[in-house]
Amino acid sequence: MRFDEIHLKRYLGSRFGEPVEIGEIRQLTGKGGKAEALKQFGYGRPFLVFCRIGDATRRLVFHRIRRNVFGREREEDRVAAVWLDFRTFGRLPRHVPAADMVIRTRGGELKSVRDAEEMLLVTDYRDGRLYADDLIRIRDNPTLDPLDLLRAERLGAYLAEIHRKKHNDPSIWRRRLRDLVGHGEGIMGLTDSYPADQTYAPPDYLRSIEETANRWRWRLKPLSQRLSQVHGDFHPFNIIFEESDRFWVLDRSRGEWGEPADDVSCLVINYLFFSLQRFGRLEHPFVDLHDLFWGSYLAAASDEGLLEVIQPWFAWRALVLSSPVWYPDLAPEARVKLLRFARRVMDLKRYDVSKVNRYMEAR
Repeated sequence: MRFDEIHLKRYLGSRFGEPVEIGEIRQLTGKGGKAEALKQFGYGRPFLVFCRIGDATRRLVFHRIRRNVFGREREEDRVAAVWLDFRTFGRLPRHVPAADMVIRTRGGELKSVRDAEEMLLVTDYRDGRLYADDLIRIRDNPTLDPLDLLRAERLGAYLAEIHRKKHNDPSIWRRRLRDLVGHGEGIMGLTDSYPADQTYAPPDYLRSIEETANRWRWRLKPLSQRLSQVHGDFHPFNIIFEESDRFWVLDRSRGEWGEPADDVSCLVINYLFFSLQRFGRLEHPFVDLHDLFWGSYLAAASDEGLLEVIQPWFAWRALVLSSPVWYPDLAPEARVKLLRFARRVMDLKRYDVSKVNRYMEAR
């Protein structure tokens, strides 16, 4: 990241609405003059600007949030850090105040976003029906038509296609594993959300899921070569079919790179989820969709290793689906079976796609 004195002067004039004269510019770490300070800012070193704005002399420090392995691995982490600093520095007595939030454009311009109250996302719109509507229809009227089979097959092929794109970044891999276990949207966030007075998931049971998931994290840490392009929340409420097998996906989550098992488990466990609501187990016709999806994915992805790493992601998704916060009307029996599935699969060295019902059976 570099910008020159012209951009700096232009920003300050726009920010304060008065003529600006730039005086000294120097690094706050290391030595060097104006040119070196502006250049070295690209390495995350803050620099101090002495300037005259109108009749007043100001000293302003420009900070860049550097990428690191302590929660700053992704661009969105660093944006969030700037937002947090700007909002909180001035609320603490005797803290040096934050003067502005600034973005740097591709052209090198500096622009203020200090007046932002919150950030909104704007997307395009696509007509269609949620894939969840298909599964609800099949649950309520247990028959399949050829389009149902085609769609399950297409979804498997789509995931295999996007997962072929790999990324070499062990720090992002470790971050993704850490988020799986400890993030507020991950396993610990889910277990914390369960009411203390429920009977189907005693605290010791939930704690055992957390502890086993963390052991999985240590087991998976060396496997950074698996880091792949992912969606991150590939469930039936985030898939819209326009017609036939043409579809769009919504609400990609938790970063660009992750473990393919995240996406696979997120979708395939929903065949079990909707089947449980009708049959109390994975049963026809949902087993047909389940098997077709698995066959389509594994044939296209050629990733047999996925069956040796998918276990903690299945546990996470089972915690979501059995959660009374997310699904308050789910029958207690279904919750028990999902939680039993979550705990059992993490005891496996290799997941067997044909033994779903066995993993939910009472011993």
